[in-house]
Amino acid sequence: MFNRLLANVLPYMPKKLIWVFSKRYIAGETIDDGLKACRELNKQGIEVTVDLLGEFISTIEQAEENKNKYLEIIERFTSEGIVGNFSLKPTMFGLLIDKEICLSNIEEVVKKAVEKKNFIRIDMEDSQCVDRELEIYRKLQHKYPANVGLVVQAYLRRAKNDLISLNSIHSNGAPLNFRLCKGIYIEPKHIAFKEYDEVREHYLDDLKYMFGQRMYVGIATHDKFLVDSAIAIIQEKNIDKTKYEFQMLYGVTPELRNSIVKQGYKMRVYVPFGKDWFGYSTRRLKENPKMATHIVKALFFRG
Repeated sequence: MFNRLLANVLPYMPKKLIWVFSKRYIAGETIDDGLKACRELNKQGIEVTVDLLGEFISTIEQAEENKNKYLEIIERFTSEGIVGNFSLKPTMFGLLIDKEICLSNIEEVVKKAVEKKNFIRIDMEDSQCVDRELEIYRKLQHKYPANVGLVVQAYLRRAKNDLISLNSIHSNGAPLNFRLCKGIYIEPKHIAFKEYDEVREHYLDDLKYMFGQRMYVGIATHDKFLVDSAIAIIQEKNIDKTKYEFQMLYGVTPELRNSIVKQGYKMRVYVPFGKDWFGYSTRRLKENPKMATHIVKALFFRG
């Protein structure tokens, strides 16, 4: 109760206070900050997916600006030899303003990735966006099958049916490429599973289905139970290491991350940066109120 109260209050506190919490989970505000963080991870044998922060824009001009920023990011990161790919949120490109403009903007970014022999992951956002984002993914995946992937949120009640439906587009040669995560947005009970064990159960059910359909899976979780369970499934079914990877957020559970790497599994870290860090940070806080206590401690104790 105390943590939840803090989590609700902290977003209204000065940004300098929230940055005490955020700097662990965000690479910084600039492209150079992002590059520095990615180089450090690459040195540890960890690949990255790069994300410019920002979502739910209000004007088409912002969408154009975000598109141009992504084109610059892809150019910089690929030219400087970063081992990784890129993630984006469709609401940054105008999804809720003009769906066709959004598709056009994202396609330009995908074309840039194709030019650089790279890859774009389309993040899945809250439930109002899901159908539109699936439609955009289908159109782009059909044209660029090896260069576009999607996020699947296991807590959504529709997730398994979406996977079954998406499996019908597998005929174009390249395996479907998904990041499987629990899901972070606050949704009503009729849309999303709410109980902790229930979400875990559906996560593993989705994972087994994806392996069974020979999809490429980014196993995105910081839940040690799910990590251990995924490894057990991989070993039981003798899944080839070219068919999956583990994924984690920048700055989260580094000990668990390192233990996975030491076992010889491929790891990719989601590296967010940008000036719009505040919304990302407060969402993390609402997702995990226990972090609020760490913020308060950080104000008084170095490290």
